[in-house]
Amino acid sequence: MASEPLLSVRDLRVEFRTEDGVVRAVDGVSFDLERGRTLGLVGESGSGKSVTNLALLRLVPDPPGRIAGGSIRLAGTDLLALTEREMRGVRGKRIAMIFQDPMTSLNPYLRVARQLTEVLELHERCSSGEARRRSIEMLERVGIPEASRRIDDYPHQFSGGMRQRVMIAMALLCKPEVLIADEPTTALDVTIQAQILDLIRDLRDEFGTAVVLITHDLGVVAGLADDVAVMYAGHIVEHAPTKALFAAPQHPYTLGLMRCIPRLDRDEERLTPIPGRPPDLVHLGEGCPFEPRCTFVMERCAHERPELLERGVDQASHTAACWADVAASPVTTR
Repeated sequence: MASEPLLSVRDLRVEFRTEDGVVRAVDGVSFDLERGRTLGLVGESGSGKSVTNLALLRLVPDPPGRIAGGSIRLAGTDLLALTEREMRGVRGKRIAMIFQDPMTSLNPYLRVARQLTEVLELHERCSSGEARRRSIEMLERVGIPEASRRIDDYPHQFSGGMRQRVMIAMALLCKPEVLIADEPTTALDVTIQAQILDLIRDLRDEFGTAVVLITHDLGVVAGLADDVAVMYAGHIVEHAPTKALFAAPQHPYTLGLMRCIPRLDRDEERLTPIPGRPPDLVHLGEGCPFEPRCTFVMERCAHERPELLERGVDQASHTAACWADVAASPVTTR
């Protein structure tokens, strides 16, 4: 029998109440994640990527938001059934998150030492001396030079790349089972981006941590993720192993994202943008949410929403929510 996945999400739904109505930010998301593997969640801003992962930590602000349904199981434990006190023992200990902007995630009034040692003192009941020693070791492991001295600096005394390394060190102090990385390379230059991604990969392999990588950058996904889930309007519209998805995308939205990637081997001078704009999540119709922007649209798309169906060469692991045969498109995506 196949082993149970480390993280199993089923039919997750998250809603936000607004003056205009209920926004279904996440609507029926399901996926599994095994130890030591990386799942890339990709999509435009507002597609539901970050809200999905805030829900995993039960950090959706209530009000106005709430987890409206579904299940989140971590190694068999139903996280939605835990009390808030029990959930505080999970955050940072079993599931940790690297937030998008380390300057706003780190407390500017506290030295880095205090912010790191607090994690160990809270979750592992370490003495202050032991917590400091382990914090310095982790800073050294993530590439902070002169860690024994720099640990007493304030966040503003670090560069953007170094602050991100501090955030990674903080997330990994308790060797979590799941690491959520929310746009970990945003606002960093290309060289630092590569270093951060290499660091996450090395630490994943060393600790056997499962990683959920949230990004809009398909290049980052190609270099780090084992599997990819493409999100649009709160839904997963395609899910596949990374190589299979890049070799033969099966959803028009995925195809559109790939056409937007600049390439040196293209003859065209201009990129091909996805027409239209993301839908209003308050007034979604019964049909496919991508239908107004789709170049493969059919009559049934306007009134019948497709489910995730097995597609591609390896149908057991490649699914897409589309009625059309996107793979038959004559347009080259590579």
